[in-house]
This record gives sequence, C-alpha cells and structure tokens, in this order.
Amino acid sequence: GHFAFGLWPIASTMALSYKKDLDKYKDLDEDEILNKLSAEELKQLESALEEMDPENALLPAGLRQKDQTAKKATGTFDRERLLKYLEKEAMEYKDRDDIVPFTGEKKGKVFVPKQKPIETRQEEVTTLDPELEEALSSATDTELCDLAAILGVHTLVTSSQTYDGTGTKEGYNNVIKGEKMNPVFDEPPNPTNVEETLQRIKNNDSSLTEVNLNNIKNIPIPTLKDFAKAMEKNTHIKKFSFAATRSNDPIAVAFSEMLRVNKTLRSLNLESNFITGAGVQALVEALRDNDTLTEVKIDNQRQQLGTTVEMEIAKMLEENTSIVKFGYHFTQQGPRSRAAAAITKNNDLVRKKRVEGDL
Repeated sequence: GHFAFGLWPIASTMALSYKKDLDKYKDLDEDEILNKLSAEELKQLESALEEMDPENALLPAGLRQKDQTAKKATGTFDRERLLKYLEKEAMEYKDRDDIVPFTGEKKGKVFVPKQKPIETRQEEVTTLDPELEEALSSATDTELCDLAAILGVHTLVTSSQTYDGTGTKEGYNNVIKGEKMNPVFDEPPNPTNVEETLQRIKNNDSSLTEVNLNNIKNIPIPTLKDFAKAMEKNTHIKKFSFAATRSNDPIAVAFSEMLRVNKTLRSLNLESNFITGAGVQALVEALRDNDTLTEVKIDNQRQQLGTTVEMEIAKMLEENTSIVKFGYHFTQQGPRSRAAAAITKNNDLVRKKRVEGDL
C-alpha cells in the first residue's frame, strides 16, 4: 500500500507532461502537410497505413487493404473476338449424354385407390316364444311401463312426462316415443300500410286504436321517429307494436320521450330489435313518470342488457303501480325475483281498485 501511494505523484507528473506534448499538435493543418509531401513520401505513407489494423472502422475503406491496381495491362483486349470464340466453342462442343435418356415414358404402376368393401349388416331378428310374442303385442302401455321399470330401462321416459304408475294416459304418453314436431311456417307479410297509418295517427283518427308494425324490416329510422312524435298527441291508440323492425337505441329514446307525454297508450311491444342497455335505460326512466301503460314487452334484443340495467328495470317496476305485464327474461336471479314481486304487487293493486270500483 505504501509503495503504490509513493508511485502516485510520479504517474500524475508523467500524465501531465504527455498531455503538454499532445497540445503542440492541436493547431496542425493536415491538408497543408499532405500537399507538401512528394509522390514517394505519399507511397510510403500509404504502405505504412496498410500495415495498420484492416478492421479499424476509423480508416477509409480504400486504406484497409493492399492496393493491387498498379499492375500492367496483360495485352490488347478485343471483346467481339472473345464473344465469337465462346460461341464457336459452344457450338462445337458435344453435350454430355444423359445416363438415362428421357423418352417421356411413364414408369411404375398407376395408382388405383383401394375401395373398401361395403359391409352389409343383416339385422338379427329376435324371435320369442309364440306365447310371449302374443303377450307383448296385446300388452297395454301401462303394462309395458311396468315391464320397462322391472328391466331397468324406465329412465328412457322423457323428462317432460314421467310415468306416475296411476294408469292415466297423461302419465306414459311419451314413453320411449318420438315427440311429434309441429311444422314451422313463415309468418305472412304484415299488411299494414306504413305511410297511411302514420298519417291516421297524426290526424288522431278515432277509429284507429291499435297499430301493428311487426316484422316490417324496411321502415326507415326517421319514419319510426315520426311515429313516436305523432303518438305524443294521439288520444285514441291503446296498443302499439313494432317488434322485429330492426329498431335501435334512437328509436327507443324517441318512444321513451313519447311515454312521458302520452296518457292513452296501454300496451307497447318492441321485442326482437337491436336496442341495447342504453335504450332500455331511457324507457325505464320514462316509465317512472308514466302511470297509464299496463303492458310492456322488451325481450329478445340482439345483445344482453346486463345486470345494471336489469336492476334498474326491477327498481322501476317496484316504483310503478300500473304495469301488470312485463315481457322480459331476466338473466340474473336478483332482478328476476324483485320484478316478479313488483308485478304481483301491481296486479294486486289493480284488483283492489276494481273491487273498490264495483262497491
């Protein structure tokens, strides 16, 4: 430790003197020096540089390798003569023969896919004693159910109807039988004249009490908004339905504004549309102020409304006193039970009012 400490002043002095030696080269003009060098001296400089590291990125690319361009010409060069010579050589030189000359002939066997033999399964016919055959063919459905239970195949009874052992026809009607499918027919086109109906609403036609626009897919959104606006002042229509008309949130908002004003409408159906939680939320807010609507249908929208909106629906039904039918399948248990209780409450209120009116 003492030795190293003793060398420190010497090292510092050497570093300072080296720095002073470098300072004298600061103001040198390299170009001026190079211009003063003779051709011989430049060659010496180049050869000195060539001996440096060829990987040194600070040197120009031309100085990283030996100059090999100082060779003398090897003679006169005639391009045309060379090309003619090469062409002559190519024409006179015989091509090498192929080991197997190409004839175009296909060799080997042609691939034929194997055909699996078609299995012919013969159903094994089970034959019973003549007495048993006669007993089964004459057995009643009740007896067959009892036999199924004994054999342990009674679980094949459909979940919709299970055998109750009472012998009644309803108990075993669907035992191990295919259920009859009801054919589904396309609904006939809706005959409602859209423009004419809109005009009758605007005119407050007393003979028009029900509007059905269901399944009319091509009603423009501005026209549907006009229906909502016209309904604000109508005093005769009690039922309005526009299910499956591709209605969206702006339509729902327009009808919610109508519900704040209209005091005649009793039933509103907007099922099977493209209304989201935002549109339903607007309707819910309007129904807090409406006490004449008794039936609302909003089920089967393109996307689920979500838990928050379902809770808002349940709260609205609890505050409302007139809605006795609400068409919507709740996805959450909490809002479902609250809404069911609220609808029951409203039905009781309506029944009570009717009884008091009769008295």
